[in-house]
Amino acid sequence: MVIGAVLLGGVTRLTESGLSMVTWKLFGEQPPLSRSDWEVEFQRYKEYPEFKLKNSSITMDEFQRIWWMEYGHRTWGRLIGAAFYIPATVFWFKGWFTRAMKIRVGAMGALLAFQGLLGWYMVKSGLENRFDGPSDVPRVSQYRLATHLGAAFVLYSLLFWNTLATLLPPEPVKFTLQLVRFRGMAMGCKTLVFLTAISGAFVAGLDAGLVYNSFPKMGDDWIPEDIMTLKPLISNFTENSTTVQFNHRILGMTTLSAVLGVWVLSRRLPLPRRVHHAVNLMAVAVILQVCLGITTLLQHVPTSLAACHQSGSLFLLSAALWLSHELKRMPK
Repeated sequence: MVIGAVLLGGVTRLTESGLSMVTWKLFGEQPPLSRSDWEVEFQRYKEYPEFKLKNSSITMDEFQRIWWMEYGHRTWGRLIGAAFYIPATVFWFKGWFTRAMKIRVGAMGALLAFQGLLGWYMVKSGLENRFDGPSDVPRVSQYRLATHLGAAFVLYSLLFWNTLATLLPPEPVKFTLQLVRFRGMAMGCKTLVFLTAISGAFVAGLDAGLVYNSFPKMGDDWIPEDIMTLKPLISNFTENSTTVQFNHRILGMTTLSAVLGVWVLSRRLPLPRRVHHAVNLMAVAVILQVCLGITTLLQHVPTSLAACHQSGSLFLLSAALWLSHELKRMPK
């Protein structure tokens, strides 16, 4: 369900539907049921920057399409909450959780609630009257978008790790210095995958995938001239679309190199069968993810490919988490 929420969120962002709902209620909004209800909702939308600066010619049918997309994303998030909190509460009071499991469930429950609030905090940034420049485009803050996506990835990681610990406990791996180094490299790959995904959120938040649609060069240059044009210089890394795309490329290729390096090293080590499976899966996932990213870029970021690319990052993260989990037990 969390994978579905990430995919829905990506499509909502790519179809520019996220600012269509301008109110938020904790336990859900009732959808408009009549023509007059839709008119009221449409009038609310007209009071905000996206309509005034970008969508002033939008029709009611077009508004309904983007509204339902955002509504679906929010409703799916609330269904995740119900699917988590209801059984967790029952199991907790039945005494079916160990002390360690209670800590994990409490952490995941708190993060899930935080994620819902964070989603609205992100949307609010696109509803504020802060788009004053002639070229300003109403959009959510890339900082809040990256935080929202990062929290979703952390939540997914906790759920996935807990699932592995419960259903697929790791097999003991014989302790050697080579395997300790190998485990460190696997942890490094996992970190790179996460950082690359977060940099992708900045690409999405700034529409940076549209500034250079060539590969491997960016236009005619390996390093574009406008890569460090903002002041202070550090702001280029999160606010300059060219720099953000450049960084995402570098992180992506670094992750590819690191994962394939781990795969090559795994061929030379006496590893358990499941560790080999996890390494192979991670290698396949990173190759597919890089190919998807390049294709998405060259095709000028079509919604279908971009959504697959975002989902691919979760697939790659899952493989990296599985590998880390399999290397967890290394008794001396």
